[in-house]
Amino acid sequence: MELLGTLFVSLAILVMILLLATAAQRLLGVRFGALRTFLAAMVAWGLAQPMLTPVIASFGPVDPQTTPDAGALGMLLLVAMCMVLIPMVILVLAEALVPPGSVPGPLEVLRSLRGRIRRARRYSQITRIAFRHGLGPYLRGRGDSLDDRSGKVRLARSLRQALDDGGVTFVKLGQVLSTRRDLLPAEFIDELGRLQDHVAPAPWERIEPVLAAELGGPVEEVFAAFDRTPLAAASIGQAHTARLHTGESVVVKVRRPGIERVVAQDLDIVRRLAATLESRTRWGRSLGLRDLAEGFATAIREELDFRVEAANMAAVAASGSGGVTYPEPFPALCTEQVLVMRRLSGGPVTAAAPELGPALARDLLDCLLRQILVEGVFHADPHPGNLMLLDDGTLGLLDFGSVGRLDASVRSALQRFLLAMNRQDPLGVTDALLEVVPRPEEIDEAALERALGQFMARHLGPGMDSAQMFTDLFRIVSEYGLSIPPEVAAVFRALATLEGTLVRLSPGFNLIGEARAFAGRYLAERAGPESVKEAVGQELAALLPMLRRLPRRVERIASAAEHGRFSLNVRLLADDRDRRYVTGLVHQVLLTVLGATAGLMAVLLLGIEGGPVVIGTTSLYQLLGYNLLVIAAIMVLRVLALIFRRPPDQERHRR
Repeated sequence: MELLGTLFVSLAILVMILLLATAAQRLLGVRFGALRTFLAAMVAWGLAQPMLTPVIASFGPVDPQTTPDAGALGMLLLVAMCMVLIPMVILVLAEALVPPGSVPGPLEVLRSLRGRIRRARRYSQITRIAFRHGLGPYLRGRGDSLDDRSGKVRLARSLRQALDDGGVTFVKLGQVLSTRRDLLPAEFIDELGRLQDHVAPAPWERIEPVLAAELGGPVEEVFAAFDRTPLAAASIGQAHTARLHTGESVVVKVRRPGIERVVAQDLDIVRRLAATLESRTRWGRSLGLRDLAEGFATAIREELDFRVEAANMAAVAASGSGGVTYPEPFPALCTEQVLVMRRLSGGPVTAAAPELGPALARDLLDCLLRQILVEGVFHADPHPGNLMLLDDGTLGLLDFGSVGRLDASVRSALQRFLLAMNRQDPLGVTDALLEVVPRPEEIDEAALERALGQFMARHLGPGMDSAQMFTDLFRIVSEYGLSIPPEVAAVFRALATLEGTLVRLSPGFNLIGEARAFAGRYLAERAGPESVKEAVGQELAALLPMLRRLPRRVERIASAAEHGRFSLNVRLLADDRDRRYVTGLVHQVLLTVLGATAGLMAVLLLGIEGGPVVIGTTSLYQLLGYNLLVIAAIMVLRVLALIFRRPPDQERHRR
């Protein structure tokens, strides 16, 4: 019986706590977490007796033999409101001091602890690598001076060696940084450009299970022949040659087992480091390191998924020109970890005969410029290792893990930029450049136009060398505070890489002259009768519906004006979001005014002497004053809860 009674009392207390939590949350008008609200109600239940006993005693002695009247009901209402007021105060204080999400839950704490331990191990490993390659003094701010070239060269060499030892993610990071001439000095660009991700191949015993699991059967069943000795090996995957049962020679690219866990851990470190530098340093904020890190992480994740590379291969092949050949993927055999593509027959492009160099370089330049400016899908890493000299004497383009995409507006701005460069028009180049990159709030366009004019005079004149062209262009972009979007940075990266490749193919290749010739040919294509006719037809097709409706609308306006019925109808707050915002402000103002009014009335009633005694020694005026005081506190707490609650966008940004 005692156990049953205890259970009944416990159940009743639980129901009361739940009712208390529900009432507090409804009165505050803000949705709190269930655990937070329940804990606040439990604390309030525990504090109710010691806090409310003095309040009840202040009313004076009450005769238990008397029949409850309106005074007793008023005191009961006051006690109930005070009990609800306690969890409301706790919730508002918690909202102000400990916002939702600032304290993780138990499961999040355990996951975070495991992640911290893994990151600590990786941090320790990276720190040892940095100190081993002589970066320790620079991390402590005691390294050699970077004012002279020798100090920059030593630091760049140490950084390259450390990134090379750091693993696949840091090798890829160094390769990306080697293309950002707008961020790093030339010494770092040259040194990081030597980073290669060629590593020892994984043993066949680790590769075979991946192939069998991804292809749905043993290698011997899927392929008629398979060479277990890798054709090439890199940090992300390795390639094997094989032959299908239908007779086609293929290359099978396999992702290294377990590489995704290492990359995910390193990307988390890179993102955290970028966020810290952006929040604590001015240069980090100016460069937008958080966005750069996110773009780099997205690119690495795409390289890990070979299905993305297969789609990129098909997209570039559909947009390329006839002078360059691309391997064809076999979609039925392509998975996240395995890529099967047709094998191109040929050799290294560096083995091409000198007399073939100019024609190959011209084909490659024409192909990439057409991909960038016309099709909008381009190979973003055209270095010599991704090129082959095919048996028929043409070029083959490999490795589509890094592919850039441009929308129509960016392509149009780049076209105007190239055509203005061809005309050596500083004003047109400036306007096109400010369409390609986000326009800063404050920029001296006249000075930028002069700088670009000097740039064109230096690099686009007869017999000028293009070796420093991209470096000088990035320097101008950096000096005037222009932030290059990731997709445009990929274009400049591809062109900078292409410049070195063209020089390898054909020493002395006139990049400027050939690019201007392409611009001239493209301009001729756009100015041709068929192109003009097609453009005019498209514009007329877009304008035709509006032109058909225009006379009728003009007639209606003229008729309304003639008969004095012409008017303008403007609807304020037509958007529902604006109405909700204004309604919320009005509610807060009304609650504040009502709370202040109730508080003032409570103070006035408590200050009135005398009056009818309703319970104990407490008068009616005092009882009403106490109740109004609690009501005023509830209204004020409701307003404070709305003020302290973070907007959803701020909450997401904080997380």
